[in-house]
This record gives sequence, structure tokens and C-alpha cells, in this order.
Amino acid sequence: MKALKSIRISPPLAALLLAIGLFLLGGILRPGFVSYNQAINIVRLAAFLGIIAAGQTLVILSGNAGIDLSVGAVVTLGAILVFRHVDGQNSRVIPALGVALAVGSGIGFVNGLGITFLGIPPLVMTLGMAGVVQGLILVVTQGQMMGDPAPIMSRLISEPLIFDIPGVVIIWLILGGLMWLLLHRTRYGKQLFAIGVNRKTSRFSGVRVPLMVLATYTLSGLLAALGGFMVLGFTGSVFLNLGDRYLFPSIAAVVIGGTVLAGGSGSYYGTMSGALVLTLITSLLTAVQLPEAARLIVLGAILLVLLTIYGRQRRLRQ
Repeated sequence: MKALKSIRISPPLAALLLAIGLFLLGGILRPGFVSYNQAINIVRLAAFLGIIAAGQTLVILSGNAGIDLSVGAVVTLGAILVFRHVDGQNSRVIPALGVALAVGSGIGFVNGLGITFLGIPPLVMTLGMAGVVQGLILVVTQGQMMGDPAPIMSRLISEPLIFDIPGVVIIWLILGGLMWLLLHRTRYGKQLFAIGVNRKTSRFSGVRVPLMVLATYTLSGLLAALGGFMVLGFTGSVFLNLGDRYLFPSIAAVVIGGTVLAGGSGSYYGTMSGALVLTLITSLLTAVQLPEAARLIVLGAILLVLLTIYGRQRRLRQ
């Protein structure tokens, strides 16, 4: 009995088990829900959220109440830039992606500058930047979405590549491996966890905190722009609020995966599990034919409960 009591399930594993349980529950609520094709479809949808939430994970791990509220706008801008520059030609995909990633990185860098050197709170800075980016989108598009995705984007992102697994899922798994290496096998990762726990102590230990914050928000912008590229390859079209639907879930996925909002503790594979949980919840709510407003209320309630739990963890740490 003592051995059983001592067993603790990590938050990422708990989220993964919850995702499996929700998938099985779907088979009860809707006959035929549990199938290989449905599982692949759910993972594919979760992949887009997981890629966008990668940068959010880094920002939240950095602590100091860090949350990037400009993610949704950057996703939209990245998709629009690729849409316009590619204009249906395969040969322009890589240059267009480079432009989108550069712009996303630049936006994240400016966020980092404002937070680090101007002392603007992360929520305020990134919220203001979201408004600036939305204005840039209107300037760039003039309200007209001109362009066309390249055929190769759909083949690489949406269509099956190996064992009926879509390309976006394979890209997500590769990103998951890279994120693990970044967080657990590099100096950057070790210092990111350190500044998330205590920035003053980290500074006394020789960590260049401002540089770390700049790098983290720059990566967040880059990954959000990459997410916009991936979403465009899936949908084949863009609109002015394309990325807005990913902002709230990108935060929720990180929290559900066990990353502490106070920073310094968490993992990207937890975020991946959280993305699966959110996608499954959305699928189940759709299966029971709840209207969109009710689905948003349920998702909001879930996040509020989790924020309360992790808020208690933060007080206990302090």
C-alpha cells in the first residue's frame, strides 16, 4: 500500500492518459468514433495547435508572468505573407517561408525589447503588439486576400506521407524532438528553467537574463509564424482572424500539459499532450452537437479551473 501511495503520475503523462480516456469516451458517445482514421485526424488537428503552442511554452517557462498574447496575430500575418508571396508557385515556398519566419522573429524580438529594456509587463506588451500586427495586416492586405498556396504545401502538410500519417504530424514529432533537445540538452534550456524559477538568482549566477528573454520571445514569434505557414497549407485560404482561434488554446494546452504559469517547471511534451486533450474535448463537444458558444464556455471553464490549481502551486513555491 505504501508503494502505491508513493506512485506519482507526472502532469504530461496524466494529460496523455486523459487524452486516451477522452478518445475512448468518444466511442461511447458516438459509435464509430474510435477508429484509426479518427485517431489520425485528431492528432493532425492537434498538431497545428501543438506547433503554435511551442513558442508559448518557452515564454511561460521563462516566468515573470510571461504569456504571449500576440501569437494569434502573428499566425495570421505569417499565413498572409506566405499566401501573397507564394502565389501558387512551388518554387516560392521556401523564400516565402523565410520571409514569414523573419517577420515573426522580428515581432517576437520587439516584444522582448519592450519587456526587457522598457519594463513593460509581458501581457501588456504582447497585447499591444497584437494590435500593431493586426494593423500591419490591414496595411499589407488592404482588406483583400490576394494570392494562392502552392500545391506542394498541401501535399507536404495535409496529405498522408507514411502509413497514412499526414505530413503535419511528422513535422510536429520532429519539432517535439527538437524542443526536447533545446530544453534539456542545451545551455539555453538550462538557463530558461533557471530564470523561470528566480531571475535575480540566475543573474547572480552569471545568466544574461535580458538576452534570454529576447531569445525566448523571438523564438515564440518564429514558431507562431511557422504555425501560420502550416495552417495555410491545411486550409488553403486565409482570412483576417485566422490565428485568433489558436491564442486561447495555445495557453490552455501549455497549462493542461503541466507547465506551471509561474515559470521554471514544465515540458513541451506536456504541451503536446495538452493539445491532444483540447482537440479531443472539442471533437467530443462537436460530436454531441453543442453550439460553438457552449464549446467556448466549456473550454473557458476548464482553463479557469486549471489556472486556479496552478495559482495555488505558485503560492506554495513562494
